[in-house]
Amino acid sequence: MPVLPARLSPATRVRLAAVAAAVVTVAAGLAVRAVTGGWFGKYAGDALYTVLVHTLVVVVAPRLPAGRAASWALAVSWAVEFAQLTPVPAALSEASVLARLVLGSTFGAADLVAYAVGAALSWAGHALVLRLRRG
Repeated sequence: MPVLPARLSPATRVRLAAVAAAVVTVAAGLAVRAVTGGWFGKYAGDALYTVLVHTLVVVVAPRLPAGRAASWALAVSWAVEFAQLTPVPAALSEASVLARLVLGSTFGAADLVAYAVGAALSWAGHALVLRLRRG
């Protein structure tokens, strides 16, 4: 059984924290979906989608500044949304529940705003964590 080293590198600690944040974000998304509905649930889910992408960006690039990670998350979220202007995501969504969750199926301009809100929230949270960590 592998044992974690007694002293983890800073990058590894950041990655582990980002994975934990991703798990919390998915749980929050599922909770919002279960408890609310309508427009709030939809747009909160869109914002949390971008927060999740932000955490995954940090897993891949743990030294990336908060603003850059949020910008990447927003760019990925918008790219997925604009891809919905093509028939590809809808076709993939019909074939797979996972594809439906990740890619969606139909374009919605209001989703772009929700993604921007998610990017702003993830940037603020990431920047706060960095500030607190520095003392």
